[in-house]
Amino acid sequence: MKILVINPGSTSTKWAVYNDRTLLWKDTANHSAEQLKKYPHVNDQLPMRTQATFDALANAGIKPEFDVVIARGGLLKPTPSGVYRVDAVMAADLLESKLEHACNLGGLIARDVADRCGCPAFIADPEVVDELIPESRVTGLPQINRMSIFHALNTKAVARRYAWSQGHRYEDMNLILVHLGGGISVGAHRHGKVIDVNNALNGDGPFSPERAGTLPADQLVELCFSGTHDRRQIKKMLNGEGGLKAHLGTTDVKTISEKATAGIEPYKSVLDAMLYGVAKCVGERAVALRGKVDAIILTGGIAHSDYCTRGISKWISWIAPIVIRAGEDELDSLAFNAYEAMTGSLPIMDYAPAQKFDRPTKE
Repeated sequence: MKILVINPGSTSTKWAVYNDRTLLWKDTANHSAEQLKKYPHVNDQLPMRTQATFDALANAGIKPEFDVVIARGGLLKPTPSGVYRVDAVMAADLLESKLEHACNLGGLIARDVADRCGCPAFIADPEVVDELIPESRVTGLPQINRMSIFHALNTKAVARRYAWSQGHRYEDMNLILVHLGGGISVGAHRHGKVIDVNNALNGDGPFSPERAGTLPADQLVELCFSGTHDRRQIKKMLNGEGGLKAHLGTTDVKTISEKATAGIEPYKSVLDAMLYGVAKCVGERAVALRGKVDAIILTGGIAHSDYCTRGISKWISWIAPIVIRAGEDELDSLAFNAYEAMTGSLPIMDYAPAQKFDRPTKE
C-alpha cells in the first residue's frame, strides 16, 4: 500500500511516502516570510502549497500514484477522534474556519492530490477532537464553554502504541498524555476517549514556551482595558508571545534547560514554574480518571530534556508510572492511521460535527 502523507505548518510543508508502514521518502519545503506575505489569508496559500507538493514528488522522481493520501487535520468544528474522509462538508468547514492556521490546508491539499490520483483522501485526529465529558466543559459563565483543542494526533498515536506494547488495547486503559511542545496539552484518556484536556491553543492550562496559559481573570481584564494594548496584541501575548517567550525572550527550551541546570536566574525559576504548572494539570487529570491511572506518558519535543522530564516527574511520580516517549512524528502518526484504516483496523468515518453539547446531569 502506497501512502502519501502531508503536514502543512505555519512556515513549512512536510511530506512523506510510505509503503505500508515502511518510510520510503520524506521532505520539507520551508516557506519564507517574504513568500507568505503575498497571501493575505492562509487559505490563499492553497494553490501554492498544492503545487509545492507535486513539485517535491517530481523532484524526488515519485509518480503521483497512491492508494491513499492523508493529511494533518485542521481546526474544524468539534468532532470525535478518528480517521475521516475529506468530503465536501469538511472542505467547506476547513475553508470557513474561524480559527486561522496552515493546518486547515492539509485536508484540502490531500483532496486535490487524491482527486488526481483517483484514491481516497483522509485526515486523522484533528486538533479539535472533542470527547469531553459534560462536567469538563462548563465554566462559571454560561456564555463561555471550555473548548477541546489539543495535540490529538500525536497523543492518540502514542497512547495506542504504548497500550499495544503492554499487551493491551488503548480502549481498555486509563492514561494521562502530556504533550510538551510550543503549546502544552495534558489529557485524560479514559478507555479510548479524551474526557478532559486543556485548550492548548489559546488560553487554558499551564503556560508553555509561547503560550500564557490560564491567567487570573480579573488581572487579565484590567490588562485588556488598560489602553496600552489592542485586541490583536493581547491575543498575541496569549498565544505566540506568552510563556517562556514573555519571561525569557526565547522559546529555546534546550538552552533554557542548560541555564537552569547551572542555576542561572531567571531561567531556572521560570522553567521550574512551567514544569510545576504541567504537574498540577496532571493532578487534575488524575481526578478526571478518579485516581485510576495506568500510566502517565510524557511526549513532544520538550520530553527530550532530562531536566524537564525530571522536573515534572518529581511532582507526579506518586500518581502512576511515568513513561517517556520523546518527540513527535506527525508524519508517521498519520501514516499509521492511514494504514490502520485501509486495512480495517480503524473505521473510516464521515465528518459530522457536533453542533451542541449537553450540560452535566445531576446525580
